[in-house]
Amino acid sequence: MILELDCGNSLIKWRVVRRHDLVTVAGGVADSDQALLAQLRANESLDIRYCRMVSVRSEQETDALRAGLESAFNVSVQVAAPAQKLEGVANGYREYERLGMDRWLALVAGHCLAGRGCLVIDLGTAVTSDLVDAAGRHMGGYIAPGMPLMRSQLRTHTRRIRYDDDAAHEALQNLMPGQETSEAVERGCVLMLRGFVREQCELACRLLGDDCAVYLTGGDAELVKDELPRAVVLPDLVFIGLALACPIE
Repeated sequence: MILELDCGNSLIKWRVVRRHDLVTVAGGVADSDQALLAQLRANESLDIRYCRMVSVRSEQETDALRAGLESAFNVSVQVAAPAQKLEGVANGYREYERLGMDRWLALVAGHCLAGRGCLVIDLGTAVTSDLVDAAGRHMGGYIAPGMPLMRSQLRTHTRRIRYDDDAAHEALQNLMPGQETSEAVERGCVLMLRGFVREQCELACRLLGDDCAVYLTGGDAELVKDELPRAVVLPDLVFIGLALACPIE
């Protein structure tokens, strides 16, 4: 079995897949290295023989997690590294090493799946979008605040905006004008998010052609999918790219 990890700034997303067909047999999200190891140890049926990881954390944090995994499971951990080219896709950043590894793997995976020009939008703490043309040239992309950042900024800088997570969830039952603060904030942020992705799709059609593929990934993809009926939601897009960057020999 192969353990795959997507290590973000705040959470670690993981899954275990069978080597021969890449079918997922277990998965989860952890908020720390210790929580991750505890979740993996709790699942006694997992026979982890290989491990690959993508990380946007510091080199020190990534090395510490790798060491913990290698010690706990007696495996060698492959860590995806920046590249100027992968699977026919050319990195579009002037300094290719500065492109976030999660973005890079997702856009490579998107182009490989589409076989044509594509737009990849990742909706997490931040929202990122990347455009790749039919020839595999990464044209660049955009970074904007996601729902968590927009919500946090309003709560931090506006004294009267205070509400809990339950109120936030209830507020998103519809997008009518809010009649209390939680509704006004949550629905306003969603509408801003939807406006961003709608503009990205229009831009992609102009630059890549009307037949370009559109992929949505990240935790808040469900909030905007209705805005882009043509889009395909792929929660594990980064893992697809990780398999391309770190193949098991």
